[in-house]
Amino acid sequence: MDNYTPELREKIRQQFDTGPYPRQPVEASPQNDYDSLFIHNIVTAFYLRDKKVITPENKVILDAGCGSGYKALALAIANPGARIIGIDLSQESVKLAKQRLDYHGFKDAEFYVMPIEDLPSLGLKFDYINNDEVLYLFPDPAMGLKAMKAVLKPEGIIRSNLHSFLGRYYYYRAQDIFKMMGLMDDNPGELEISIVRDTMKALKDGVDIKRSTWQEQEQDNPEYYMMNYLFQGDKGYTIPQMFAALRAAELEFVSMVNWRGWQLQDLFIDSDDLPPFMAMSLPELSPEEELHLFELLHPCHRLLDFWCADPKTEESTPSVSEWTEADWQNAWVELHPQLQTPQVREDLLESIANRLPFQISQYITLTSLRPIGLESSLAACLLPLWEKRQSIKSLTERWIQIRPVDPVTLQPVTEIIAFEQVKSLVRDMEAFLYLLLERSA
Repeated sequence: MDNYTPELREKIRQQFDTGPYPRQPVEASPQNDYDSLFIHNIVTAFYLRDKKVITPENKVILDAGCGSGYKALALAIANPGARIIGIDLSQESVKLAKQRLDYHGFKDAEFYVMPIEDLPSLGLKFDYINNDEVLYLFPDPAMGLKAMKAVLKPEGIIRSNLHSFLGRYYYYRAQDIFKMMGLMDDNPGELEISIVRDTMKALKDGVDIKRSTWQEQEQDNPEYYMMNYLFQGDKGYTIPQMFAALRAAELEFVSMVNWRGWQLQDLFIDSDDLPPFMAMSLPELSPEEELHLFELLHPCHRLLDFWCADPKTEESTPSVSEWTEADWQNAWVELHPQLQTPQVREDLLESIANRLPFQISQYITLTSLRPIGLESSLAACLLPLWEKRQSIKSLTERWIQIRPVDPVTLQPVTEIIAFEQVKSLVRDMEAFLYLLLERSA
């Protein structure tokens, strides 16, 4: 943001005072938005990094750039027992965030009007920091990351994101058009929105900028114009620029938030039969190179949404694919907290009773590009997980009770075979984080 000035920062503040983001009614709640709660549940990020299941209780969580408080509400719902603190540059946004969490019964949440650079003045250290839709407004993303790192506990994790330059390329062209028209000289309002609307509607449908940005169904939504065509201080980044900011802030990349949506192999017709050069090259690519290749081939993501943390000095926990047989014999299986709800359990019981497949992917969709279903007897084997975590051994015992005979050979299922079948099932479900696995200490 080469032209970042105090005047531009004031424009950004005014824009969010005028229209706090997101513009969700105070009574709106992400309570049933499984994907949102899955992202904001800190169990997800910590498990991806450490392969351990933590509890949110008594953790201190910061929403840095909380806006109107909708994401702070998601953090509070997804992390029962955690202390929620939010900050924002916009006083009107903070006022609305306080009202929102108070309305939904989270009366202990704290909110402060302050820039991210002033975080140390709170005198707090945080277990987890959510920094959503803010970092791309900094003159240098590393500046914001360093400010958050300064108040992060040594084992803490930051979730942040940048606008993708390639994913939003046409919107940046549109912004340049409306800057030329003088619509962003001051804080845009209803007049500027109406000029953008009239301009876009007057263009032929085949005109590149209209074909690539205009959404007819959003034409009466002020937020659509303000956060796309008239967004003060907006800037896009590439994967190499994202990693450069992490290095400058001395932070370590953990994972993309929507990591399953960044799988390079999924861009090919047959992921098991890649072109020879690609098949040889992929295993040698660093995470940065692989993600950059993905965005060059298919810039489908609006956000470069990532988790990062202080570099770990201790030996990392091995991934499930690296477990020994002894690890498996003493493993514990836990349901992801966002699936452990009365509604999901009710749906599971109905599937079992009617001998219908249980579509587990309908609740958390962002980790799977295709529907994931469990045959009813397999689902029945996992039912105890809706009560508490289970050992692999106890699930194996239940498996033998429910599936005692091989349906092909009609021979009794031995404990060894049942154990391998349970192991295969939970390993498949762990890949989507529907199930979480831990080795015994």
